[in-house]
Parts: sequence; C-alpha cells; structure tokens
Amino acid sequence: MAPLVPEILSSEFNLVVAFIVGIAFGFALEQAGFSSSRKLVGLFYGYDFTVLKVFFTAGVTAMVGVLLFAHLGLLDLNVIYINPTFLWSALVGGAIMGVGFILGGFCPGTSLCALAVGRIDAFAFVGGSILGILAFTEGYPMLETLFNSTNMGPLTMNDMLGISPEFFGILLTIIALLAFYLTSKIEDKVNGKTIEIPRDRKIKYSLTAVLPIVIITLIWMTPDKKEYTLSKMDSAQISEVSNNFDTMTIDKLAFEIMNNVHEFNIIDIRDTTAYKEASIPAAINVPFENLYNREWRSMLKQPYKTNVFIGDDMDKVYKAAFLARELGDTDPVILESPVVEFREVIFNAVEPIGDVSKTDLTRYKFHIEAAERLTEIEERLKNSLQPPKKEIKRVQGGCT
Repeated sequence: MAPLVPEILSSEFNLVVAFIVGIAFGFALEQAGFSSSRKLVGLFYGYDFTVLKVFFTAGVTAMVGVLLFAHLGLLDLNVIYINPTFLWSALVGGAIMGVGFILGGFCPGTSLCALAVGRIDAFAFVGGSILGILAFTEGYPMLETLFNSTNMGPLTMNDMLGISPEFFGILLTIIALLAFYLTSKIEDKVNGKTIEIPRDRKIKYSLTAVLPIVIITLIWMTPDKKEYTLSKMDSAQISEVSNNFDTMTIDKLAFEIMNNVHEFNIIDIRDTTAYKEASIPAAINVPFENLYNREWRSMLKQPYKTNVFIGDDMDKVYKAAFLARELGDTDPVILESPVVEFREVIFNAVEPIGDVSKTDLTRYKFHIEAAERLTEIEERLKNSLQPPKKEIKRVQGGCT
C-alpha cells in the first residue's frame, strides 16, 4: 500500500487493507469471468479477447491515475516500488508461465479465483502450482545463477525508450485502442458473426477512448504541482510579499533562543558549507534547494513550533518563507537581518563610548550576556541540532 505506509497506514493495518483489497480484486476477476479457463484461453485461440481488453483497460486506467495524482502533488513517484528486471530469468519464467497458461487455462491469480468458486480444474492447477513452488525451492541452488542473472534494476518502459512518461502514456493508450479494434475483428472472424454496435454506444465508446489521451495531454502540457509552486515562488516580488510575513529582530531572536528555544525551529537556508562555518545557535540546516523535499514537510506543517527562516541572502529567505507557506506553514517568521550580521552584533559587540544613552548601554550589556549564553547553548547543542534524518524509501512489494 505504498506510499500510504507508514505516513497514513501502519504496517500492521496495511495487512488488513491488503486483505480487503485482495478480496475486492478476486471479486472483480470472478465477475469479469476470469474464473473460467475456457474464457481465459480464448485469448490464445482467438474467440475471446476479454483478458487482453480487461488488463489493457486496467493498465491504462492505473497509468492515467498515477500520472494525474503525481501531477497534482498527491502521489510521490519516488516512493512507488518498481520490481527490478532480471532479464533472462524473466524470459524463462515468462515462457514457463505462458505454456502453463495455455495448458492449464489459468494464471496463478485466476486459478485461486476459480478455486474460490469451487472449479475442479482449478484444484488441479493450484495443486500443480504448489508442486512447482516446492520444486523451485528445493532446486534453487541449481537455478540461483539464472535467477539472479542480468539484473537491470528497476526499469520503466519510458526510461528504456528515452521518452517522457506522458508520451509513453499516450502511445500505450493508442496501442490499447488499436488492440481493442483488431481483436474485435479477429473475434468476429473466428466466431463467424459480426456484433453490431448501436450508434449511440459507438459515440460513448469513442468519447471514453479519447478521454485518457486528453487527460495525459493536459498533464503533459501544464506544469505539475511542484513546478507551479516553485514558479509562483520565483515570480513573487519580495517588495509585494514582505509585508505578509512576521519578522524578528536580532535582539528578539537572541532573547527567544536564550529563554524559549523549545518554541522555535530556526531554519538556516544557506548551503551546508556556510552553515558549518558559522550559524545562529540552535539553528538547523535546510538548504534552500532542498526545502521542497518531502522529508521536511512534517516540520513545516507542524503547529507546535514557530519556524524562523534565516540566511544571508534576504531575497532567498523571503522566498523560503513564501514556499513554506505554500507547503503548509501557516505562520513563518523571518529574521530581518542576515546571519553574518546577527553574529557580528551579538558576538562582536562594541562598547559604546562617550555620551551614550541608557538604551544603547542596556543593549550593549544584553549583547554581552547573549554572547555568553548563546555560546553555551551552541556548545551544548553542537551535536544534536539537526533533527533525525528522515529517509524516503521505496516500500518493498509488488507482484514478483
């Protein structure tokens, strides 16, 4: 159920959901007639191409859904598991499965579906499958070399062809439509009869056939959620948006770090090299280029701490706050001065001389105290500033 696990579903509840989805899948297979070996092997004899049509329809529907959800920012394609390709073992295994499909009339999934509705031939097929699994397990040492040969990693067809996912989606949809048309003609010829389709139904079929191509074309031609958000951030005029954010002075931030550091995430958006050279005590480093990454979303969205954005390039700092707000941070705050100025004011305070006001003298004493306290905090938190790194991994799974 990736990518819902573990963000939305726990690993344990994932099994319950998988069980329910499995039942629904089996019900759909049975309703489509896939518990009948006669219907399934009709694909090979040319009198019934329902299998091809159902699986092509399912593939195109899933493909359009994945592309659309990814385009809208609802699905992260980087966490979807893709089975690695072991070329030779896949070819040999596919040939064995194809022969078994023709001889037995079932594939592994449909045989269990037929077994569930009590078909006698399915019992024999499943029994043979179990014997095959046992034989493979016992013979694995002899087959291991072939099984693991030609590992090409997680490949996708569009990567292999060097084209965009959207272009491949349109090609696959057109291929599916051609396959539907040609296999219908073959069915008519083999069965010796022509199925007449009423005109109004032809119109509905045509519109349904065009819909995936229209959706994929729109996905291809329009910017996705990330591109739109980053473009919106880039085009934002700082002079126009700066009044929309709360700001914090150097003295205010120093005071809050000294007394209420647990209420703030101080986010240094500079590159890691600049951060390591010198930053503000208690600050964590999230380089500007990484701020959109998924692992930082929970920190930006959390309601318990105030996110304070700091940096040396104030244009970038405002853009970071703008992006954070787009990603769910309801009230980002900006340090109104660069990091280098903060450090200069606090850690290199210059004693006022001559006829100075009481305010200037008080401020100088505060800077001296702040430098001492912040140095202590900096030393204490030196090894524990960055939050635990949250790695985004592909969840293992899929039909292997």
